[in-house]
Amino acid sequence: MSQIGAPRGGTCSGSPRSRTPGSVAAFTSAVLALAVLTGCSSSDGADDTPAAAQDNAPTARDRVADGGTLRWAVDAMPTTFNVFQADTNGATSRIAGAVLPTLYTLDERGRPRLNPDYLESARVIETEPKQVVLYKLNQQAVWSDGREIGAPDFVAQWRALSGRDTAYWTARNAGYERIEKIERGKNDLEVRVTFAKPYADWQSLFSPLYPKQVMGSPNSFNDGARTTLKATAGPFLLKAVDQKGGQVTLARNPRWWGQQAKLDGLVLKAVPRADRVAALAAGNLDLAEIDRSAVERIALALRDAGAGRSGAQAALLHGPGSSITPSKALKSWALAHGSDEEKADEVTAARKKNQEAVDRYASTQDGLAKYVVRKSLEPAYTQLSLNGESGPLADERVRRAVARAINRQELAETVLKPLGLPAKPPGSHLALAGQAAYADSSDALGSQDTQEARALLADAGWVPGGAARKPEGTEAGSESEKKEGEKKEGEEKKEKKEGEEKKEAEKKDEGATDAKKKAADTASDEGLYIVGDDKPGARRALPAPVIGASGPENGTHVLAPAAAAARQSAALLARAEALDTGSGSRAAQSAAKPDQGVAGAYAPRGSAAPVTVPEAAQALGKDGKALSLRFVLPSGPGSESLRTVGDRIVRMLDAVGIRTEVTKVSDESFFKDHIASGDYDLALYSWPASAFPATDARPIFAKPEPAADGSLLVEQNYSRVGTDRIDQLFDQAVGTLDEEEARDLVRQADARIWAVAGSIPLYQRPQLVAARADLVNAGAWGLAAPRYQDIGFKKPETTKGTDRKS
Repeated sequence: MSQIGAPRGGTCSGSPRSRTPGSVAAFTSAVLALAVLTGCSSSDGADDTPAAAQDNAPTARDRVADGGTLRWAVDAMPTTFNVFQADTNGATSRIAGAVLPTLYTLDERGRPRLNPDYLESARVIETEPKQVVLYKLNQQAVWSDGREIGAPDFVAQWRALSGRDTAYWTARNAGYERIEKIERGKNDLEVRVTFAKPYADWQSLFSPLYPKQVMGSPNSFNDGARTTLKATAGPFLLKAVDQKGGQVTLARNPRWWGQQAKLDGLVLKAVPRADRVAALAAGNLDLAEIDRSAVERIALALRDAGAGRSGAQAALLHGPGSSITPSKALKSWALAHGSDEEKADEVTAARKKNQEAVDRYASTQDGLAKYVVRKSLEPAYTQLSLNGESGPLADERVRRAVARAINRQELAETVLKPLGLPAKPPGSHLALAGQAAYADSSDALGSQDTQEARALLADAGWVPGGAARKPEGTEAGSESEKKEGEKKEGEEKKEKKEGEEKKEAEKKDEGATDAKKKAADTASDEGLYIVGDDKPGARRALPAPVIGASGPENGTHVLAPAAAAARQSAALLARAEALDTGSGSRAAQSAAKPDQGVAGAYAPRGSAAPVTVPEAAQALGKDGKALSLRFVLPSGPGSESLRTVGDRIVRMLDAVGIRTEVTKVSDESFFKDHIASGDYDLALYSWPASAFPATDARPIFAKPEPAADGSLLVEQNYSRVGTDRIDQLFDQAVGTLDEEEARDLVRQADARIWAVAGSIPLYQRPQLVAARADLVNAGAWGLAAPRYQDIGFKKPETTKGTDRKS
């Protein structure tokens, strides 16, 4: 593959080494400018190989049995069956993939591939005067009601998602707004799409494709598709929704024209992550994403089974019974049968409780031995976000220093190495290894270098002892204090006078008395200490932010004032939230009272997080202020790895003199009240990767713009760091029909994103799936999309019958 983005006829130099504080700024800027402008990357081009291979037990269809039902865990029941609504979740996407047309699917490298089940061909047939794409549909493709898939369905989806009719509550319309018209071609199997403006990512459109019965009117779009689908066109169809039982049943589609689904049905069961080990052990699931602790339990179960040990024996070896020695057992027996009846009853109850725990552990281990763990890397990466809106991180040098202080390789190994997965940190914000646009552009920022980090901080004015120095121009001694006192006294007199005038006005307006009393009942902040505050009572609790048109009331709007943009923000935020907390779509739900932060998972709101990092002698400061950053982390049970990585980052920053105030908040509050509203300095969260980064990644890295009221419009750029040039490169990439040029522009944008240091990719997320041992063509798909019709159970090895129809 050609090396797009590398300088012609040359290679990139290494990252800058240690310099004196006086020279670091100019030298670093020159190197960054050279690297960015040339699109230089450490790999000198794209990487065609995914970081980790799929692990889904690939099996030829003739070796897969016909029939059976797969029970598949999801985090939550779908709140809608319309993926273009803001409160869509993972279950919605999974159902859509099985029952609706997907014109382009993703292969094992995360690249779009034409789906022959629906398309014979799709190509750009004209570029001048306007771009025209001609779709030739599979002549057998029909909806479940028997109607042919055709131009009316394309037209209905375009009109619903174009953004022109605000009655449609759409979460995203990227690409559809560029379409000028859609027409029938030479026959019913041809669809001509004409674009008003060139659109590079046209292959992202109409996947999934909904029938015109869903997209044809605002009512059917907004409400009709929340509980059912009037027609489908996939290897499966929607059979039943059991809200009370927490499951959705899909059945084999009798009208399906492609290769018949191997399974009779799919049952998607809502099982929280914390309950999945028990559900697997009980035999209630066949396939489920799991966490690291569950992986370890299954590994132990398989090891014991391989050694011929039963669950009961395993419990005594490494379970609840492993701490019971022969002497302890004898003593316990003696007390239980002794003459002291009260003590005997107490010990007997404890023995019964211990035995029940041993029995549960033994039963669980016996059940888990029937599963295997399939591992790969998700199409998503975890990043350290640096909020550059205000404070020390508003200075690009400080952000770069934070980035240079962090050893990304060590952090990736912390998460991935114990799982046996490749631990190479991502080199791009916009694509993952294997995808077409991927190239390692991290050299635009530079690798870990403690001396370089310290030099950058010194250049920004943050030096040892700086916290004890007063800013230049500050008057010293009693004269300064006297002037300050006189000023304060004058302000107090002014406030007293204004208060008296206000009371007089209130007496004249008795009709406002009740409202005044109500306002006076607001709780005081006096004495309240929030992590990160300079002094008690200095900061009032933030109001619940509104993700959308009105924005949070602290002066930072999350999105431009448009209802469609608001829903897009909620949908994207929900995707990020679900990745790190397994919480489904809480971010898209109504805002609750903000959580100001807790020291631990169960500490009172507003308590200070304990500082576990020892104070170093070289803490930095500037103009009488210490350099301290507020690091916000989720406290829920599904976020252990984030907290582990956070602890290591704290130590790395401490080594260069940057102090951190760690605040742990509830999963429900983490995104809504902190990330989206900008109430943090540092935070760890994940973004999903896309096969179409010019379209999907632009709002994540778009430059924040000031609004007329002085607030900041940030789209989904929660680091609040961007440049005009990055925006221009995205716009150019999405508007060119030259694929090589588009990839080159995306890589140039990524290099600049690295250079401004608002987001530091740390590791590609692990994908851990427990699967029944005989389940095939299912598991950890990596960057690829599942092929639902091939999933099934392997034929027994002893079967010698004739091959069944495939």
